[in-house]
Amino acid sequence: MRKPVLDVKGLHKIYGKKSQNQYHALDNVSFQVEEGEFVGIMGPSGAGKTTLLNVISTLDNASEGAIEIAGTNITSMKQNQLADFRSEQLGFIFQDFNLLENLTVYENIALPLSLQGVASKKIQPAVTKVAEKLGIEAILEKYPVTISGGQKQRVAAARALVHEPAMILADEPTGALDSKNAKSLMETMVDLNENHNVSIMLVTHDPLSASYCQRIMFIQDGKLYKEIKRASTRSVFHQEILNVLAEFAE
Repeated sequence: MRKPVLDVKGLHKIYGKKSQNQYHALDNVSFQVEEGEFVGIMGPSGAGKTTLLNVISTLDNASEGAIEIAGTNITSMKQNQLADFRSEQLGFIFQDFNLLENLTVYENIALPLSLQGVASKKIQPAVTKVAEKLGIEAILEKYPVTISGGQKQRVAAARALVHEPAMILADEPTGALDSKNAKSLMETMVDLNENHNVSIMLVTHDPLSASYCQRIMFIQDGKLYKEIKRASTRSVFHQEILNVLAEFAE
């Protein structure tokens, strides 16, 4: 039995002071993500998806509850400890890639290790390893402006993976992509998950992207509304996702 890489218990996020009108962005949310699992988070606008991702990624603090990532309770950590934990244990894939244009592909991928103070002699084999895994070793000396959108995706994925994090968090990663590049990125993420046992949590509004996941958790009004697992083909799962999303519109 796989152990959980993420364990969320009784999570609340409340905005506003007690004397004011308070807003419950997250209301008693509990779930687990197992090692090597690919989980999607979906729900209507304002449901709490981004808030959940921000709290799990240590970019925001929970009002109440506990979050364990790779066995470490992050809700009791101080800010400087959180920064170190985030840089060592979490990988991020953003909607617009967030590549630095004045750095080469190699330097972009190496950035998480450089920020941790890892010695350059250890950085090179780590970058080479992840570049080979994603098929981008031939473009390491190029700058982002000179490579294709699909290559930029893979560079962003390599940067997220280079420090071998416990988990990758992806926030609407296909939101700014055309259908071809969106499909390419999702296939890359599936490959990382299935062939390299990378644990991934994806926040998305796109049913097609979500259909690549193994399990989808739906959030509504800050609460877990429903959960579905892929039991057969991706096309069938896609339709199941559409059916749940239609419930929100009723």
